[in-house]
Amino acid sequence: DSAYDPIRTLKLASFGFFVHGTTGHYFYGFLDSKLPGTKPVTVATKVAIDQVVWNPIFGCAFFGYNNIVNGGSMDDYKKKVSQDLKTAVMGSWAVWVPAHTINFAFIPPAQRLLYINTIQIGYNVFLSFLGNKKVEEKKEE
Repeated sequence: DSAYDPIRTLKLASFGFFVHGTTGHYFYGFLDSKLPGTKPVTVATKVAIDQVVWNPIFGCAFFGYNNIVNGGSMDDYKKKVSQDLKTAVMGSWAVWVPAHTINFAFIPPAQRLLYINTIQIGYNVFLSFLGNKKVEEKKEE
């Protein structure tokens, strides 16, 4: 709609710095410690856990953080999650199922977060648009 907004970029970058980097480090480290190896069943299990468990948690955390830094209310947060979490989760499947299949099968554990963060840069464009999209008010019948 408007020109480039450096404050919006700073807010999204701060999410990566304060939330995603730390939680990603511990979550993927935990996943690798409990499910070591690169056998196909191990890779598929890690991808499934990432997308069924972590993905919705990450989406809620992202929308929550975005809501806080933009001065939103709890009601705003609930509406945003209700309207856009499904889109975020399904968008994640398109990117992260193939990306994590490669990640867990071929990327050494010590390099996984770097690999994830490289892909996350592009995925953040999608999240930024979705996170800053206005919530549509439901029409009362």
